[in-house]
Amino acid sequence: MNETRHALILHLASGGEPLVYALSDRAAKSLAPRLPVLMASAGVDTPELADGTNAAINFGHVASAHLDTLPAHVRVYGSPDRGVGFGK
Repeated sequence: MNETRHALILHLASGGEPLVYALSDRAAKSLAPRLPVLMASAGVDTPELADGTNAAINFGHVASAHLDTLPAHVRVYGSPDRGVGFGK
């Protein structure tokens, strides 16, 4: 089964490693057209993550942001807990 895993990648104005969030399908579709507006207005948004939680993001502290896809083996903020073994 080939599922698409959506990611929001944020490069903070303060530097350092980028923050990567796994987004739900609904959040990725909703955020795609609004991302330029959030960046330009330094807005705040709370997208739904793939694990069902939300993250509050203040785009006033973000230097650059983009949406991408994640490989199946990568775990980032908001990744669903896939578990290990037969019991999960």
